[in-house]
Amino acid sequence: MKIHPTALVDPHARIGTDVEIGPFSVVGPQAVIGNNTIVQSHVVIEGNVTIGTGNLIGHGTVIGAAPQDLSFSPGRKTKVEIGDNNVIREYSTIHRGNPEGSATKIGDKNFLMTGAHVGHNCALGNSVVIANNCLLAGHVRVDDGAFLGGGSTFHQHMHVGRLVMVQGSSAFGKDLPPFVIAAERNSVFGINVIGLRRAGFSAQDRDEIKVAFKLLYLSGLNISQALEKAAATEFGAAAREFFDFVASAKKRGICPYKTLEGQPPSRP
Repeated sequence: MKIHPTALVDPHARIGTDVEIGPFSVVGPQAVIGNNTIVQSHVVIEGNVTIGTGNLIGHGTVIGAAPQDLSFSPGRKTKVEIGDNNVIREYSTIHRGNPEGSATKIGDKNFLMTGAHVGHNCALGNSVVIANNCLLAGHVRVDDGAFLGGGSTFHQHMHVGRLVMVQGSSAFGKDLPPFVIAAERNSVFGINVIGLRRAGFSAQDRDEIKVAFKLLYLSGLNISQALEKAAATEFGAAAREFFDFVASAKKRGICPYKTLEGQPPSRP
């Protein structure tokens, strides 16, 4: 364990082996930091925060601060849970949960770039990339392998599906089904084909996802009709995941399809 002499680490904090804590960092009494984690300079870890093994916490990051919610009471027991092998770059902020007993959760192998904000009660899966200055409001869920472009914003209680690719400087208040490319304001433009290939999806799975996308967005059917037709169609697990997501997106609804300027929508 290597703790810089200017760091303030509460004696009640539980620090693993081979942990580095840099200059002027502050670690509170309820913190748990797993083995082989590096905490760089001027980091603040406060409240009930559990950090797994092999993480990098960048300069000036704040983890476990109170949520930015006017209904929050300082006496509530809430927490942050972070898994293993994450890279959280400088000046990111991760707030603890708001409702009593709740948590903000980040899985494994995620990459949060400089200035990312993860609001209270967010839930990030694994291998998610959140680019610079991206803002997640409270209760946002981001599934495995999603890429959120820099400067993008996400409204509270929305859901970003698996392997979604989001263009930078976009804004969303509706759910984004898995495997799509999204941009601008609440707009879906197509399928993340390159991401599917890199993730090892078979040609058959990719083709079925394309068929599912066309059925939902380009068939002229409304969502209920598309789901009904999908239920009567034989799809594999990947395409079925797409429709299961859409069927469960009742709170905020899903982002609509938008054609590229000057190009009419294709038909299945």
